Amino acid sequence: MNRLTPLDPAALDAAQQALLAAVESGPRAARHGRIGLQGPFGVWLRAPTVGHAAQAFGAVLRFETRLPESVKEVAICTVGAYYQAKFEFAAHARLALAAGVDPAVVEALRTRATPPFDAADQRLAWEVASALLARHRLDDALYRRAQGAFGESLLVELVTLIGYYCLISLTLNAFEVPLPDSMVDPFPD
Repeated sequence: MNRLTPLDPAALDAAQQALLAAVESGPRAARHGRIGLQGPFGVWLRAPTVGHAAQAFGAVLRFETRLPESVKEVAICTVGAYYQAKFEFAAHARLALAAGVDPAVVEALRTRATPPFDAADQRLAWEVASALLARHRLDDALYRRAQGAFGESLLVELVTLIGYYCLISLTLNAFEVPLPDSMVDPFPD
């Protein structure tokens, strides 16, 4: 159940229209088709100044980082599952599979079981995300392993990506953003 009053796209003010145009003409729409008011974008239309910044930041993290797609999607799905953010997990589980993440790994992420990783970089992304979610920090040993595997630049990108998807998950959950009919609920009540 969406807690927000439905928006009429024809009644959007100029700032809202500009935000919607930015989302609709950006890299998400180029890769995934029309976004519309789905997911966090419909929420952010209520605060378009915040929405512009948030969607632009997310576009950089999704489409301009050097992290492999599979690593990004494992981290995003780990966050989505932790928060049981239905829209986030459903959307990114599909993207994880498309990026080559093993279906058994995606299912384990959904249930918060230990995933059967074959790819070391995906396992490490999961370990980093899991540690940050559970303990809000990385212990020295995990930090050294992550820095050794990813380097400082990619580790900064990974940690930032994890934090951004915490924002997305909390936004989706706070406003109970519904799943579109094209998505299966990964966490039925």
